[in-house]
Amino acid sequence: MNFTGIIIGVSSFLCIGIFHPIVIKAEYYLGTRCWWMFLLAGIGCIVASLLVEAVIPSTVLGVVAFSAFWSILELFKQRERVAKGWFPKNPKRKD
Repeated sequence: MNFTGIIIGVSSFLCIGIFHPIVIKAEYYLGTRCWWMFLLAGIGCIVASLLVEAVIPSTVLGVVAFSAFWSILELFKQRERVAKGWFPKNPKRKD
């Protein structure tokens, strides 16, 4: 049996599940000014994915990279969700 697809699928599911609360917390504490952190994380994971020879770790790094890139968009969408009142605004943060 080949479990590669299952491992990659579970890894993708977990990666998306982990990035969702990271985006929410990042917007709450830092606002949208931290978008570049997601960009650097994505670029770093792409470089690592290109350098790793094993299929599963390389693929998982690619998934993490593009989840980080997608999180940049979600960070700005989260700002809109906060403005609509769907999520709490950090009262201590000055915009």
